[in-house]
Amino acid sequence: MTLGEKAGQMIQLQNAFLEDEQDLGRLGIGAMLSGGDDGGPMGKRGTAAEWAGMVEGYQRAAMRSRLRIPLLYGADAVHGMSGVKGAVIFPHRIGMGATRDAGLVARAERVTRDEVLGSGVNWNFTPCLCVPRDVRWGRTYEGYAQDPAVVGKLGAASVKATQGERLWRGSVLATAKHFVGDGATAYGSAEGDKIIDQGDVRVGEKELRDVHLAPYREAVEAGVGSVMASYSSVDGVKTHGDKKLISGVLKGELGFKGFVVSDYDAVQQLPGNGLPEQVARAVNAGIDMVMVSKDYRGVRDAIVGGVKDGSIPEKRVDDAVRRILSVKERMGLFEQPVADRKLTRAVGSAGHRKVAREAVRRSQVLLENDGVLPLKKRGSYRIVVGGNGADDLGRQLGGWSMGWQGGKGDTTEGTTFLEALRKATRGTGIEVVTKGRGDVGIWVGGEKPYAEWFGDAKDLSLGAENERDLAGVCERAEKCVGVLYSGRPLAVGEQLKQTDAFVASWLPGTEGQGITDALFGAGFSGRLPVAWPRTAAAGPVAQAQAGTGEGEPLFKYGHGRQPY
Repeated sequence: MTLGEKAGQMIQLQNAFLEDEQDLGRLGIGAMLSGGDDGGPMGKRGTAAEWAGMVEGYQRAAMRSRLRIPLLYGADAVHGMSGVKGAVIFPHRIGMGATRDAGLVARAERVTRDEVLGSGVNWNFTPCLCVPRDVRWGRTYEGYAQDPAVVGKLGAASVKATQGERLWRGSVLATAKHFVGDGATAYGSAEGDKIIDQGDVRVGEKELRDVHLAPYREAVEAGVGSVMASYSSVDGVKTHGDKKLISGVLKGELGFKGFVVSDYDAVQQLPGNGLPEQVARAVNAGIDMVMVSKDYRGVRDAIVGGVKDGSIPEKRVDDAVRRILSVKERMGLFEQPVADRKLTRAVGSAGHRKVAREAVRRSQVLLENDGVLPLKKRGSYRIVVGGNGADDLGRQLGGWSMGWQGGKGDTTEGTTFLEALRKATRGTGIEVVTKGRGDVGIWVGGEKPYAEWFGDAKDLSLGAENERDLAGVCERAEKCVGVLYSGRPLAVGEQLKQTDAFVASWLPGTEGQGITDALFGAGFSGRLPVAWPRTAAAGPVAQAQAGTGEGEPLFKYGHGRQPY
């Protein structure tokens, strides 16, 4: 390979910023990705068939290169192939963590794998192995639990279900992220409007290893093929430039044999006099592939120029390219670089939705119940329903769902809570209404969709709209149930006093019938994956679990599985 061809393989570019499709072959580009908002066909959110056709076009262009090397094509299918219209969307990882069930996680990830492959994509930026330590963090819902043992167990299950026991032709490449400690960034250590996300980790080496590095050991043992570095820093050193952590700990101590990819445009956050110095710092630290938006040509020039001027050893480039090509070869991309259209036809199928419905049911955590649950399956009584989440699919999905920050309304195909309730009560004698009075009131509400730093919160209050809506529903019913959609615990102490039962539903995804299944008698097996703070200001879960001071929890880690 020429130096230019090697440099091309070390680049992952976003499809929306591809200036000329011929660049894929001309520059020997190694990978592409679809972004959270504009990654579908023609910048829109297309169907699986449209996605598969789009990616096939890019693959044909890439394989016009001299060496005919296929692309890795990545997407953030972090709880289902959630950028594809009609795909099944599962509970976010905090909900899956509430199940504690590695087998269920594996089944869900196999569905996601098939829907990813059916959409033409062969690389998924998941699982997130973060261990959230402060639930004010906007990425809390991307973590399985505050316990690294749970994160490691479920993360390893995710890796094996996504890739198989080894990388092969039927694999989707998994990504352990964000290496390392992103769940422990200090409150107030981030710049700008961010207060936690992309901040600084200041926990000491023992906690960094025992808590935050531990799940990566299990992912490496499970054979994960790629690792994504974190935007955050450890003791003031940006992880993307931290040779000790990437080359020393991950590749050396843990024995990771796959490749390390940067996060989106994260290399440009490194210190240095312009892109050439930043790229050299990242590559020398151990970054093998640079994920970039616009300046993919500049990154390629920086790698080539760095080798020529001596700032990047060519053996470091050779190591990076070997790692990347080894993954492609083991995945069989040289023989089969395009989608299996039989899988395309299965995207959004009834069988896939059945798995998601079970995952929703198993993720529900019953915080309190004063005898109102389970609801009677038959009888002559009225249920009055209210709240901003009751009939809003977008709120039910959360962020990273048909858009980076998510959205409101019918953004894709799915069943809202109200639709599920009407299906569950059809022909039973139970009346479901949204106005007037009822025998049982059900409020469904919570957080607006968000992702990453837009979701960083200075407090965890429920908010005036939700408080008003819940009070209004409960005032119109003899008994009242609260169902909370959120990516983390919120302060609900006063609302618990107004309700007879309260359910943490997390961000359940497209299959709202999983919630009604639990309400009507299937039971609540979920347990809290993070401690539930008592006050709106008490964010650190470690403090909350210790039961000290302001952080004394309302409900401790593991609370749930209450019998009726």
